[in-house]
Amino acid sequence: MLSSNIGLIFAGQGSQFPGMGKSLAEAFPEAREAFDEADSALGEKLSALCFSGPQALLDDTLNAQPAVLTCSVAIWRVVSSRVPVQPIAAAGHSLGQYSALVAAGAMDLASAVRLVRRRAQLMAGAGPGTGMLVVLGLADADVESLCAEAAAISGASLSVANYNCPGQVVLAGQDAALSSASELAQQRGAKLAARLALSAASHTPLLEAAVAPLAEALAATRISRPSFPVAGSAAHDWLVSPDDVREDLARQIVAPLRWPAMVTRLANRGAEVLLELSPKPVLAGLCRRLTGLPPVRSISKAEDISALEQA
Repeated sequence: MLSSNIGLIFAGQGSQFPGMGKSLAEAFPEAREAFDEADSALGEKLSALCFSGPQALLDDTLNAQPAVLTCSVAIWRVVSSRVPVQPIAAAGHSLGQYSALVAAGAMDLASAVRLVRRRAQLMAGAGPGTGMLVVLGLADADVESLCAEAAAISGASLSVANYNCPGQVVLAGQDAALSSASELAQQRGAKLAARLALSAASHTPLLEAAVAPLAEALAATRISRPSFPVAGSAAHDWLVSPDDVREDLARQIVAPLRWPAMVTRLANRGAEVLLELSPKPVLAGLCRRLTGLPPVRSISKAEDISALEQA
């Protein structure tokens, strides 16, 4: 039986794949309705792209962001309608904050889908020649050091974007600096230094020009007080008011993401089980690398719902 002290966690971009949400939409009307709402909000068949691909089109950030959000919310709607879950708090990895806020009732799905489409447009238009590099197997301090060195060598911008878990850090910046960082990481014994299939330098100052227009879009969106606290990643530890939400989401795209700190706040708040509600399990693996966290249960497809109902 599930503990009454549940924390929710939601993955971000990168968890998308053709077929995501299909079994849920076929089995549960609550999930089908979520995809229908997203289709209507965007005026296009996002659901067909989620269910059938192709992968290349789904990976485009303009599609990936609303797709991951919609699938995550669809999972939450099925879980919340069939299992007595009353979350004490939630956290989302980057884009996943929007999913968490919809689950908490801070905004409706249609508004959130339009917001993340706008977010994706702004991020994609922030400048060519940028990207992200994941580095595995080095300490945070070592990655920070090579980041600064690579920027100096190349004369290009580079920042730490994501602290995911011990031994996994993501850098983001301009191509020349990313190439230098990859070489340095390999020289210093990294298990892996690989470019991600993302063309924007997310969570870095290179996206500063996108902050004001994103803030305008957030100001024009109806946002309510979340029914449970959502972990912030930029301006606040916890998002508990509409102002908190707007401030944090606007600054989120230029602030480094510190996932260990965010998810640890859920544990410190009393969460005894974490439910990952994502198109595919992503965060459970990161959480297993962290100490002091409760167990994580991932819910991604129809079979997972059935197993949860029997727990």
